[in-house]
Amino acid sequence: MMIDTGNLKLEEALYFPTQIFSTTLDSVTAKVINRNLTDLIYEEREKDSDGIQRSNFRSLGGWHSHNHLHKDPEYAEIVSLINACGESVCQRNQYKSDTRLKIGTMWAIINPPGSSNRAHIHPGCLWSGVYYVATPEDCGNIEFIDPRTQNLMTPPRFGIKQKRPRHCWTKVNYTPKAGKLLIFPSWLYHSVAPNLSTEKGAAADRLIISFNLNQVG
Repeated sequence: MMIDTGNLKLEEALYFPTQIFSTTLDSVTAKVINRNLTDLIYEEREKDSDGIQRSNFRSLGGWHSHNHLHKDPEYAEIVSLINACGESVCQRNQYKSDTRLKIGTMWAIINPPGSSNRAHIHPGCLWSGVYYVATPEDCGNIEFIDPRTQNLMTPPRFGIKQKRPRHCWTKVNYTPKAGKLLIFPSWLYHSVAPNLSTEKGAAADRLIISFNLNQVG
């Protein structure tokens, strides 16, 4: 018997998504918060010029603060913003009502021109995120990589000069913008491209606040 392919209907169902949440503060609010954070971040570097080594390249000038900035009352504004976004993630994903996402670690990074962050994940937590404080032009996109390694083994061939469907992408880039906040799964590999800013002095630095979130009762 011949199947009538003209009447064949193919249904599509998408499962196992990778969520990346984002929000951007209005320019006035961002300017006020970021001015304060900029001062605080440089003060942190003055107190501890070595910082710590994680995904940053010390040899290229990348600086990483200690991991408990959220315990400092001077960072209360950004902590409040992160907490509010964490609550939205809980509601969106229908987490238990008697739990919340709480900051476990929070730190600052300064990437001067030429510095970057190697591909990495954040073990021991549920969600991670970044808030952009200072973002000169060409200061380095953050790139997320398809976590399904097997999907990268034998990629299909796509139409020439045609935009791939989003669910067929193997990487996603976000351009930094001061006042923008991203939250993503801690297991999702990500990296930061080199800062290629041509600004002079501190105006060329890319400043961020990063954090990890855990679900607690």
